[in-house]
Amino acid sequence: MSQALRLIPVTLASLALAACASAPLDPSAFTSAERAIAAAEDAGAAELSPTELRFARERLELARKGVENKKNAEALLAIEQSEINAELAIAKSNAALERRRVNELRRSNELLREELVLTYGSEFEQ
Repeated sequence: MSQALRLIPVTLASLALAACASAPLDPSAFTSAERAIAAAEDAGAAELSPTELRFARERLELARKGVENKKNAEALLAIEQSEINAELAIAKSNAALERRRVNELRRSNELLREELVLTYGSEFEQ
């Protein structure tokens, strides 16, 4: 196969990527990231996972600036990163809430055990 024929697929792929990068970015591309950030806020990320929530907001703002500067490929990447950070914030917030719930149940069990020992003696001690 000649050198010129080998370059055709690479050239076509490069042109396709360039076309995608220069195409105007649909404003609805921001919607999923905005919804993910709102879901993270609803999950308590402002308190439970503030770093990830801040990263999600920063990446979304970077995406908006990318669109303003006609850097659509960079904007799309920033939108994806924003969504990922928002999803991470949700997961970390949910984990923190579950840890709190487990700790509350553990403490409740400790209090119950103490009451049982006081009532029935040492046969309930571990």
